[in-house]
Amino acid sequence: MSGLDVARGVVSELAKRFDDVAVKVVTRDATMLKLWNSQPSVIQVWRDVYVNLLLGKQRRLAVLEFRVGSPEEVLKALARVEEYLVRAEESELYAPLPAPGAPKPLSGGYDRRVLDFRQDPRPLAEAMVSAALSSGAERVAGTLELEEVSVSLVTSAGFSGEYSKTRVMAYLRSFRGEVSGHWAYGSTYVDERAIEGVGRRSAEFLELAKHREEFTPGKYDVVLSPLVVGNLLNYVVSMSSALSILMGMSFLVGRSVGDVVASEAVTIYDVPRDVELPGTAPFDDEGVETRDKPVVSRGELASVLHNTATARAFKTSTTGNAGWLNPRPWNISVEPGTSSLDRMVSEVRDGYLILNNWYTRLQNYVEGQFSTVARDVVLRIRDGSIVGYVDRVRIADRFERLLKSVKAVGKDIYRITWWEVRVPTKAPYLLVEGVNLTKPM
Repeated sequence: MSGLDVARGVVSELAKRFDDVAVKVVTRDATMLKLWNSQPSVIQVWRDVYVNLLLGKQRRLAVLEFRVGSPEEVLKALARVEEYLVRAEESELYAPLPAPGAPKPLSGGYDRRVLDFRQDPRPLAEAMVSAALSSGAERVAGTLELEEVSVSLVTSAGFSGEYSKTRVMAYLRSFRGEVSGHWAYGSTYVDERAIEGVGRRSAEFLELAKHREEFTPGKYDVVLSPLVVGNLLNYVVSMSSALSILMGMSFLVGRSVGDVVASEAVTIYDVPRDVELPGTAPFDDEGVETRDKPVVSRGELASVLHNTATARAFKTSTTGNAGWLNPRPWNISVEPGTSSLDRMVSEVRDGYLILNNWYTRLQNYVEGQFSTVARDVVLRIRDGSIVGYVDRVRIADRFERLLKSVKAVGKDIYRITWWEVRVPTKAPYLLVEGVNLTKPM
């Protein structure tokens, strides 16, 4: 039974009992190859089927997710949901599901070569490893994932639609002595040169890390790699969700479209219709057609992300970013600038190049105060040249201050997806002035 058949069967039954019903079925057929000590260590193949439901009755809402094999399993699990739902409080953000439209299908986003490489992913992995070793790595570890994804959506308002896409995600960590480098790639199609580039870029900075330097906490000019930019912008753009703003979980609380929130050099888009990125989708979880839109345009706040319910609260229109509860970005893209990496480094008198990061945490959402720990090599820059490396450092700053301090945006854009960049992102290098750096605890 297809995902669309499952969704139709569930909606047909539940629409008799609820005012609003939406059913989304997501099927993922995946292959993962894990690399350890420069060799394939294991290949895993699996299928996941998720059924997601929105149920509304008397202005009360429930959102549920199941891993199932048939509609009957869902219906059995829902036998007593209605009983509990009517006891819940009315939702302040309740809105009926929108009338169905006719979203334009996407042209692209599906690469049949992904299915071929799912049968034998080793050639792609070997090319990635070979590029790293030939670029100076002594050994590597990482992961290559290939997926076929099918999404079906049916609503009681009359919408019915489905789409399929493919996904490729690769990331590799290269080691040389006591230092390591990292890179990642995420797209809807197989790009052998980009996947080989994951290996090369993960290793290319290791040769520069010859001398350990002492680190002193303070404010420095910092070059952030696309991995770091992708991670931080996942938080920034997610904070443009109307629900995050309403809940006081965003540094955009109290801001209006047109307010300056970044340097004029910064333009950031939500791009659900960019078929190169694996978050691509022709319609959102309410069946509304998606559209590409600027979130920040030349430093000014340009869009707040909405579903139907938050749009009603803001007295505006949905932006096609449902999320039944929380509007969300689909893909993120940064408009390229004019600077090369070499030029950025040459402009730094006293600072660092941070290749990778993890453990990003928010200390104060409204102020956008965050910290994140550098992972892998951190290169010391003095008088426009890389002179060595330091042990791990922590960025402890505010998102708005960081965005407003962007001095230069790289001209080269990289497709980044991995487990620290969940929303697929096209990201450049950024040169940021006066970043507060501390030592990790």
